[in-house]
Amino acid sequence: MAGPVDSYAVMGNPIAHSKSPVIHTLFADQTGQNLRYTANRVETGGFQKAVEDFFKNGDLGLSITVPFKEEAWQLAEKRTSRAEKAGAVNTLWQDEQGQLHGDNTDGLGLVADLKENNGVPIKGARILILGAGGAVRGVLEPILAEQPAELVIANRTLSKAETLVELFPGMPISSSSFETIEGRFDLIINGTAASLQGALPPVPEPIVDQNTCCYDMMYGSEETVFNRWCREQGAAKTIDGLGMLVEQAAEQFAIWRGVRPETGKVLDLLRRDIT
Repeated sequence: MAGPVDSYAVMGNPIAHSKSPVIHTLFADQTGQNLRYTANRVETGGFQKAVEDFFKNGDLGLSITVPFKEEAWQLAEKRTSRAEKAGAVNTLWQDEQGQLHGDNTDGLGLVADLKENNGVPIKGARILILGAGGAVRGVLEPILAEQPAELVIANRTLSKAETLVELFPGMPISSSSFETIEGRFDLIINGTAASLQGALPPVPEPIVDQNTCCYDMMYGSEETVFNRWCREQGAAKTIDGLGMLVEQAAEQFAIWRGVRPETGKVLDLLRRDIT
């Protein structure tokens, strides 16, 4: 007879589009873990109660998505260093004493997708990140831990980029407006939401050449506008954010279950599903 089923969930709003239940169920099947993972839509203003009720019920772990990552950060009584810097939490769990722990696995997911899945080196690279919102802030510490030669954050509002740079004193990180970006880059990461609107950040063409890898944190059934533009500029490689989604989920699974699943087959299945 099977034992009790451990329960996990993702909370967000909207949530119907979430691929997390599929991803974590595939991870559980692969690693022989007895768990269920559901998608919970939470009303704005009802997040704290939803989290408290979830853990009171004996459920074990939560993934947090838009728009609750900052609120999850505030609720977490203990935060990892990368979550602290990110100002956002996408992973919650309780310890034996009932303390709520928070982590942010987005940056680890991005780094794993770049290095492991796509063979893109970060160490020694000149990197440009477009945007200065929560998605970008969440990935900065894990990228800087890989020791790039230089990391430039470019944003429409320069002061927002400058605020992120100030979080990492003594690191090779600087800020720029879109118009004043200079030089070429080994890796360009689009962390703006422009792709969702089918738009392109207003960046100068010379930043891309035949040795540049371009990465869009967004993904969809079609090539993103940003990746298409990069390809037209002659970029060596373009990558969308589906791998980041799967890899950050694998990091969550490892935190909760103590085993890191293989991501390749899961990513292949999802890729076939969306195209």
